Amino acid sequence: MNEILQTLQASYGISPASLVVLGVGIGAMLVVFGLSGALAGKDPVLRRMAEQGRARGRGRDDNALLRAASADPRGLMKSLIPVDAKERSAVERQLALAGFTGRHAVTTYYLMRLGLGVVLPGLVLAVIWASRTGMIDLPAALDARIGGWNQMQILQALSILVAVGFFGPAIWLRSHGDERKRRISESFPNALDLVQISVEAGLGFDAAMIRVGNELEKTAPDIAQEFLTAQREIQAGRSRDRALLDMAARTGVDEVAAFANVVLQSIQFGTSISETLTSYAAEMRIHRELRAQEMANKLPVKMSAAMASLMLPALLLLVLGPVVIRYMRYFAN
Repeated sequence: MNEILQTLQASYGISPASLVVLGVGIGAMLVVFGLSGALAGKDPVLRRMAEQGRARGRGRDDNALLRAASADPRGLMKSLIPVDAKERSAVERQLALAGFTGRHAVTTYYLMRLGLGVVLPGLVLAVIWASRTGMIDLPAALDARIGGWNQMQILQALSILVAVGFFGPAIWLRSHGDERKRRISESFPNALDLVQISVEAGLGFDAAMIRVGNELEKTAPDIAQEFLTAQREIQAGRSRDRALLDMAARTGVDEVAAFANVVLQSIQFGTSISETLTSYAAEMRIHRELRAQEMANKLPVKMSAAMASLMLPALLLLVLGPVVIRYMRYFAN
């Protein structure tokens, strides 16, 4: 190093102090340029390229609608998720009826059941063990309730928790799916009327479904989600008949299935969709009226059972009570 410095000083007349100053200056300049590049805004060209990349990513997400909802389990997942395709299909259908249609919905559902069936009992067992060893202090009321449990009572409580954690999500999923079907069944006639009006106003069928889906996003989010999902599938490349039939299968509502068949038949035979929707809307109104009349006619039968169970004991008491009291007095004397 000394020889290099002496050579530079003899050849170019540069002193070691000048070299140190030059090195510090170059380092400071690199630091300034680095900070300015890091803190400066992104170049417009790079920003536009990044936006195009995100747009292509969104397009790939839409194309993911055409993939299967769940793949065959592999590796460790075989011990957690059923390998039988029929059983997985039944679970996928229940999840779709409840509104969960993601690719990992089946995996998440089984992992949640397994987690609740193991975590809940493990947590309770850990709390009991920690309270008995003196590691934590439970509230007085809770300690008085579970502090005297024997091993059999603890085993029974853990068994109940395992059952609740494992079968609870299935019961919740079924009830959630039934509730969603009810909401779709109640909101679909209004959605159909809006689609009919939009088509009569000059919009195409696909554009009418998108418009109605956007309009009903807050008032009827379930049917709006189904309309928009079907249209995204069509835009992603799926055929219209397959998308509409899948929408009917996801909802599980007979009116939606009939709507999909009517629209597909209208497109297949070349009839006017506006006239088809008008006829189907009128038929649906008649069907709703008949169903309301059927429910009203069932009320007397349902009320008779309630009235018989509630009023018959009171009538028997009023009719037979005095006779029983009279005989009791007679035999007492």
